[in-house]
Amino acid sequence: MKAIAGRQMRGLPQGARLNCVDNSGAKLIEIVTVLNYKGVHRRSPSAGVGDMIVASVKKGNPEMRRQLVRAVVVRCRRAFRRSDGTMVQFEDNAAVLTNEQGETKGSSIKGPVSREAAERWPRIAAAATTIV
Repeated sequence: MKAIAGRQMRGLPQGARLNCVDNSGAKLIEIVTVLNYKGVHRRSPSAGVGDMIVASVKKGNPEMRRQLVRAVVVRCRRAFRRSDGTMVQFEDNAAVLTNEQGETKGSSIKGPVSREAAERWPRIAAAATTIV
């Protein structure tokens, strides 16, 4: 897992709901916590593009619902700044289910994936159709 260049804006607080954009069986997930988050005392963790999160499946297949899964955020509605100065913003908040090593559970990803998430997680980059 590589670091993200530029200034990452963390626009998804704990409890935010994201679309699951792979074919693993989950449709909607809710953030429980953010892994490797180093914050301030009593500050709730928030996630940005490329962060790995622990999430609860809210909608999806009956065998997937109410499970705690790991996921990587691939799109975020909060605008973030890249190292070249451009601001990037997506239409929705989306994540891809992964395992502990960052390998995707599904075989395909619907919609674009941010370049920050693709550079940090090579397995997501391999399954993505478009990288923005």
